[in-house]
Amino acid sequence: MSIRYGSLAVLATAALTLSAIATFGQEAERKGIPAPPGHVFQTIISGYQFRTKETRALQDDDLENPGFLSVERAADVWKAVDGSEGKSCMSCHGDAETSMKDVGAAMPKWSEKLNKPVNLEQQINICRTEHMKAEPWAFKSKELTDMTTFVRFQSRGMPVAVKTDGPMSPWFEKGKAIYYTRVGQLDLACASCHEKNNGKFMRADFLSQGQTNGFPTYRLRDQRLIPLHERFEGCMFDVRGVPYKPLSDEFLALEVYVAWRGIGLPVETPSVRN
Repeated sequence: MSIRYGSLAVLATAALTLSAIATFGQEAERKGIPAPPGHVFQTIISGYQFRTKETRALQDDDLENPGFLSVERAADVWKAVDGSEGKSCMSCHGDAETSMKDVGAAMPKWSEKLNKPVNLEQQINICRTEHMKAEPWAFKSKELTDMTTFVRFQSRGMPVAVKTDGPMSPWFEKGKAIYYTRVGQLDLACASCHEKNNGKFMRADFLSQGQTNGFPTYRLRDQRLIPLHERFEGCMFDVRGVPYKPLSDEFLALEVYVAWRGIGLPVETPSVRN
């Protein structure tokens, strides 16, 4: 009986997998944008196109999209005074809908003062510590993820426009090297999944091109918004590797490079993914 039960379980699992593959195969042709000359892809496709129609519908409905709870919370925090300077975000930047309109689409961005790129989380904390004289928010904290989502949301629909020339060039090359470096017990690189095998299943995961235009993204399996560097960290854990620290120079360089791979895609924050 145990052998027979095991065989039935295997057959059932296989049937479910085939059903899932068939479901994705029946989806409309994935839409993307033409890649610029010299890009690794001919067509750049958002992770949105690799999700089921139910997940896409959830993202498209601002009233149902669970990521908008963070947007609403941060909209209140934007106006709230914090720190010894008696300032709020609004004190310096005014209406976020206007002042932050294209900020999220262009990050990470070069900082002359720090002589390195900074991403959105880092810039938010720079504003807090230097201009508001407030305590920085911890990475993965609700406050920082909420505000990152809120600021990036102001660029929703705008094309990703990260710059990779000039002083950003060495960081771009460093991120590229990390992207193609195999790590962990599974001996996989970012490219192993998202470049060579996108559109295929890896166990229960249906692989996309690994674009970053939707981050922070609401992951249904986690039931919360996930910042980009946490997803980088999770990917390295998944291949049984030792991840870099979030907001480290290594992950920052990787963010620069991966943002370039999605250049021109519209910002979707807050997106919804499985």
